[in-house]
Amino acid sequence: MRSASLDALPAEDHPARIVWEYVEGLDLSRLYDAIRAVEGRAGRDPIDPRILMALWLYATLDGVGAAREVDRLCDAHVAYQWICGGVSVNYHTLSDFRTANVQLLDDLLTKSVAGLMHEGLVTMNRVAQDGMRVRANAGNSSFRRGKTLQRLELEARRQVRRLRRQLQDDPGAANKRQKAARRRAARERSERIARARKEFEKVEKTKRPDKKDNARASTTDPQARFMKMPDGGMRPAVNVQFATDTAGGIITGADVGNVGGDMGQMAPMIEQHKDRYGGPPGQMLVDGGFACRDDIDSAGTAEPAIAVYAPVQKSRKNQGENCYERQPADTDAVAEWRRRMATEEAKEIYKQRAATAEWTNAMARNRGMYQFLVRGLEKVKAVVLWFALAHNLIRAASLRRRMVAMAG
Repeated sequence: MRSASLDALPAEDHPARIVWEYVEGLDLSRLYDAIRAVEGRAGRDPIDPRILMALWLYATLDGVGAAREVDRLCDAHVAYQWICGGVSVNYHTLSDFRTANVQLLDDLLTKSVAGLMHEGLVTMNRVAQDGMRVRANAGNSSFRRGKTLQRLELEARRQVRRLRRQLQDDPGAANKRQKAARRRAARERSERIARARKEFEKVEKTKRPDKKDNARASTTDPQARFMKMPDGGMRPAVNVQFATDTAGGIITGADVGNVGGDMGQMAPMIEQHKDRYGGPPGQMLVDGGFACRDDIDSAGTAEPAIAVYAPVQKSRKNQGENCYERQPADTDAVAEWRRRMATEEAKEIYKQRAATAEWTNAMARNRGMYQFLVRGLEKVKAVVLWFALAHNLIRAASLRRRMVAMAG
């Protein structure tokens, strides 16, 4: 029993109110159009998509990543109760909503950053990119060799056929719910192992002939790969890429892959910015792991040209060689990058990379991005986009307050 109004409990500047104000301004017509149970028709009233959207944005800011925990907090925490406004939610609906709208979340990131550019909070003149290896929802023991995957796939198919025959021979052996559950579990396992077989073939192609026997794929999350983690250990993970505007700390691009290194990741991020905003950033700040000749050359020869700021690696063979001078294999764009990084101005600009890109990664870690609870790159990307939207939401509110203070 409360002695105060629920609406009066969160403070006026509480993050839950900021989240709801943001969600109220979103165009969610795509979600509303998909609702079939509407006034005047049969069907149970659905949960308003704005409530689900606000719950996940606030939960992301709060460092909560499990649908069951969000469900519990909707009964136990004032901020979550305030967002629900008396509407009952359940973990299954929350879980489905979180990963079912990847394209919508991607579009919202584009539109929100475009709006911030219009406000002058994002310049896109200088963008810092960095990668982050995040633990996948798969155990080490789930990785199997090709022969084992073949055997498991045959066994899974036999299990599906056996269950089908049992249900046909004795329809009254179990109730409908049990029948559906057993068939679904067997079918999903068979599909998962089949996907693991396809991913194994991809992994095998990347191995040298003498290392092909080491190729493995996970039967739990086929798209996960063993990667070197920050503590030096090797564990199943995915590679999360964030691009952040250095002027305001707003995330402008996000991507997910299963390649352990950052080499070759800059060019796709530049293309993503072109697709999202109609043009690339003026400058890209990346660490040495991104310094690929092909990427630097394509950035330098683009229209308009993109200035890359990345450390120049010293030659291991010729220790006395000046790494800033043009090398025989350099294109004009790569040679220009070497000359640029030799200047004091470039070194000062490059210092912004750590203060921007690594800060973004640290904020994601603080909000719980240590291990994903979902499986598959598509669902992982949905979670990453929730992080990006939540980050930009709270960051934009801070930038607006700063602008008001400066104007006053």
